[in-house]
Amino acid sequence: RPHPDQEATLVAPPHEEAGIANAGGTNSPSMSTSPETYVALLQGPDKPGHVYRIGAWIHEKGGNVIHAEQHLDEDANIFFQRIEWTPSDLNSAEEGPFEAEFVNYAQAVGLEATVFRKNTRPKVAIFVSKFDHCFHDLILRWKAGDFDGDIVAVISNHTDLESATNLYGLPFHHIAVKDRKAEAEGEQLELLSEYGVELVVMARYMQILSDSFISSFRGSVINIHHSFLPAFAGGRPYHQAHARGVKLIGATAHYATPELDEGPIIQQDVMRVSHRDSVSDMVRKGRDLEKVVLAQAVRWHLQCRVLAFKNKTIVFD
Repeated sequence: RPHPDQEATLVAPPHEEAGIANAGGTNSPSMSTSPETYVALLQGPDKPGHVYRIGAWIHEKGGNVIHAEQHLDEDANIFFQRIEWTPSDLNSAEEGPFEAEFVNYAQAVGLEATVFRKNTRPKVAIFVSKFDHCFHDLILRWKAGDFDGDIVAVISNHTDLESATNLYGLPFHHIAVKDRKAEAEGEQLELLSEYGVELVVMARYMQILSDSFISSFRGSVINIHHSFLPAFAGGRPYHQAHARGVKLIGATAHYATPELDEGPIIQQDVMRVSHRDSVSDMVRKGRDLEKVVLAQAVRWHLQCRVLAFKNKTIVFD
């Protein structure tokens, strides 16, 4: 979640490409013992030599770069980079000081940097109401080992999905919101802190998170919604779109910010429809898009591939 007062914010947490660990009693693939790998996200004013200097520092410390990608925003003259490397055995054992040393070096050459260890898996909480398509899709993808993080809890303002959550072996927390929004958000934040959650995924959670919640939560929040906004806002958007005869439907996944549905976009996709499609056809196709788009956004975030700059994102391949 990019901070609204910052020009550019690094928003992705650490991850690991191994299978998923046991969380909340669920049956999930065991973790593998992959080599230690670092990922750094960097940004700052462009000037010649950034790529060389960062690569040379890693080489001098005995590291081996295994992937690097950079982008220049020519309008803003801002350089962005994602670089991934394996450290020497000595640096691999020095958790904390090595990362700080890299950040300090990057700052000395004019770049802001955040360093992540891929073997550290962030904890994820799902916020959901009654619509269950994204809820099921995310958990099944996680159980299949698709995400470099662990779902540790499901939080809902309804009890409809409690049984399904229990069958998945995950903790379910019902927190009623109606007529007690501030109190409910306080309870949610307390739970997120207890679980050590770094990412909240709004899997069709049909409540608006307050500015206070967004500002207080120390992690990131990803939301999913149809792409009819702002043309067909409010209730029954697919009915509105069908009546208007739209030819494309879509879905948008974005970071939640205090400005409703205006956070930096991570992923979008569209599907063509025609006069032959009924409202129910459009709803079904829209839900399919929402599942795929949300899953991709969560995957990229957990792989440390997303940099938010102002109100847009750079997503590294």
